[in-house]
Amino acid sequence: MRKENYVDILKQHLKTSVRKLKLGRKWVFQMDNDSKHTSEVVAKWLKDNKVKVLEWPSHSPDLNPIENVWAKLKKCVRARRPYRPDSVTPALSGRMGQNSPNLLWEACGRLPETFDPS
Repeated sequence: MRKENYVDILKQHLKTSVRKLKLGRKWVFQMDNDSKHTSEVVAKWLKDNKVKVLEWPSHSPDLNPIENVWAKLKKCVRARRPYRPDSVTPALSGRMGQNSPNLLWEACGRLPETFDPS
């Protein structure tokens, strides 16, 4: 994905999601330090739209469960050995369609342990 695509996604979905989730005015957006997330064009859009951002380390699966999801999806795609770019999407669609709720719950499962001080 390119940084311009990321801005398009934010434009189309961020504020709509905030409204649908009824987060009110006191919400904070979290993203990691991926280069497209921290690019000038994204920073400008976030600033212009008054989006408060929580800084977050990149590639930190203990704090960022989506990293675990990406790892599992990559493993699934590699197992199917797609040899053309257009054969990657069916590999992902099949995996997400079959197990997406479980995949997401598994990825988030360690979060309570991560923040438990005991």
